Amino acid sequence: MRPALFLAALALAIPAAAQEPALPKTPPGAPIAARVKAGNYKVDGDHTQVLFKVNHLGFSEYSGQFTKPTGSLTLDPRNPARDRVEISFPINQVRTTVTTLDEHLQKPEFFDAARFPEGRFVSTRVTVKGMTAVIAGNLTLKGVTRPVVLNARFVGAGAMVMGPPKLNIGFSATTSIRRSAFGISYGVPLVSDRVDLVINAAFQAE
Repeated sequence: MRPALFLAALALAIPAAAQEPALPKTPPGAPIAARVKAGNYKVDGDHTQVLFKVNHLGFSEYSGQFTKPTGSLTLDPRNPARDRVEISFPINQVRTTVTTLDEHLQKPEFFDAARFPEGRFVSTRVTVKGMTAVIAGNLTLKGVTRPVVLNARFVGAGAMVMGPPKLNIGFSATTSIRRSAFGISYGVPLVSDRVDLVINAAFQAE
């Protein structure tokens, strides 16, 4: 039998389930508060984003992100005052649509990645309001720490279907900062001082 015919016959002989696992009919996660369990969680770095947006020259709203974030979440639905979240992101992983801009953003006039390799948010107080929360905390950029407030929304919770069936929880949080307050004033006002931040965070139970 010719090799091509043999491979085709072999593929037909293998059950479909063995070739590719069946996908669930519905998303495993849903915004159901009862699914949230107390415990410690770690950031799913493959599905967490730290995004930023600025006004560029008055022409466009320009976005980028820091990839490969890490962090942790402590949850206690019965006592939200004990909740705590921490997100860290490597500055040398800043990404836009322009490679030369990515390199420029790491230089001293912007984030100075060589001296300050990490950005970080650490919560100080979490106030839960139904499916939303107000998260007060401290944001550190370029060695400067300032208080910020995140407005967070519960996206969903459920058991992961790929890999270990651990509980996963997701939130989306937004805030705005003035970059000059963190010593990043290069290009103001041609590129806006105001920066809108979005953290799309996925956590997995430890």
